[in-house]
Amino acid sequence: MTTTSEPHTGATPPEAPDHPPTRQQPGAGSAITTARSQLATAVEILGYDDGLHEMLGTPRREINVSVPLRRDDGKIELFHGFRVQHNVSRGPGKGGLRYHPSVDVDEVRALAMWMTWKCAIVDLPYGGAKGGVSIDPTGYSQAELERVTRRYTSEIMPVIGPERDIMAPDMGTNEQTMAWVMDTYSVNQGYTIPAVVTGKPIPVGGSLGRATATSSGVVHTTKAALADAGVELRDVSVAVQGFGKVGSHAAAIFAGEGARVVAVSDQHGGVHDPDGLDIRSLFEHVDATGSVVGFERGEPIDNTSLLALDVDVLVPAAVEGVLDEITADAVQARWVVEGANGPTTAGGDRILAKKGVTVVPDVLANAGGVVVSYFEWVQANQAYWWTAQEIGEKLELRMLSAYADVAALARREELSLRDAALVIGVKRVAEAHQIRGLYP
Repeated sequence: MTTTSEPHTGATPPEAPDHPPTRQQPGAGSAITTARSQLATAVEILGYDDGLHEMLGTPRREINVSVPLRRDDGKIELFHGFRVQHNVSRGPGKGGLRYHPSVDVDEVRALAMWMTWKCAIVDLPYGGAKGGVSIDPTGYSQAELERVTRRYTSEIMPVIGPERDIMAPDMGTNEQTMAWVMDTYSVNQGYTIPAVVTGKPIPVGGSLGRATATSSGVVHTTKAALADAGVELRDVSVAVQGFGKVGSHAAAIFAGEGARVVAVSDQHGGVHDPDGLDIRSLFEHVDATGSVVGFERGEPIDNTSLLALDVDVLVPAAVEGVLDEITADAVQARWVVEGANGPTTAGGDRILAKKGVTVVPDVLANAGGVVVSYFEWVQANQAYWWTAQEIGEKLELRMLSAYADVAALARREELSLRDAALVIGVKRVAEAHQIRGLYP
């Protein structure tokens, strides 16, 4: 929950993850398979050799730790924790910490790789990293989650730090989680180090604008993609899959700027109104019940049906792999703007391309979070703070500049926006590799 003093677009969204009830299993549509396929395409376009390809596709460092927990009733449970630093050639690792029972090292590897390209695409001085613990946070008390977080932080402490690897909230974690990470790290170092994490609460060094940054970035890139086609946001209908930290704020911002948000969903189900949902009332319903299900001002809809709605813009803001060969074939939207990481499989991408759907890829569309994380990190290092307006203006400028670079390359080389974005990101990382050289 946000504690900032910035203007609020509705009731506070839940801290639940933005995911539907099923997750993609490892295989042709798994996150790591999709990430490697995307890299291979970019490498082929760039003409890189096998050695450079292997370096770009292999994590620089991985750590796998056990995370024991003493439950409130005294029983002991054991979880698996991971931290993957995919690449640090352009700067310290940067990436979220995810709590979900299905977290495994391959998923974290994929997410870390996407963070590498994402940071390069928006030209941040970071490499890509990601972490996770195989726990369902909804089944544990705050005290238990604090103990898990502090133990996990202690176990990976040798590889993190404000100049090594900086964590942020992700699925199943929030600003309180980051406060526990910061405190654990700081206590062990002997002094307060706010820059070891981003996405912190405002009173301990968080940045204004961080809570809604990813969602704002999604809206900025959507408007830019629409503008390329001569369409304005107020003239389109939008469906959002996922009503957690990203999807809920995105829906509120879309509605606030005049778009007609006709459907949203969470892990329990969804709600649909072709005339447009009352997002403010929906927030109040979610605050009261914990889900969008049962909202009286709309009809029930399931997650799969939402993906197939006849809308202008579809925003998958849940988990990876929801748009595969089957679900992508049913998509009727003209634009798909990826609020989640890896929501479209390689096969799904091919289907959408054949259908003429414009996909604004995750490594560009949802980069607003890491952009404002960078602003937070800079502010923490300088002990100087920008206003919400300044943060918003800097975010918009960075997102629109990155989109313009990607769109220009796509037009010039006749590439999809995803391939153009990845070519830009992979090329920037490869150049850093080559300029720095190999040691020894």
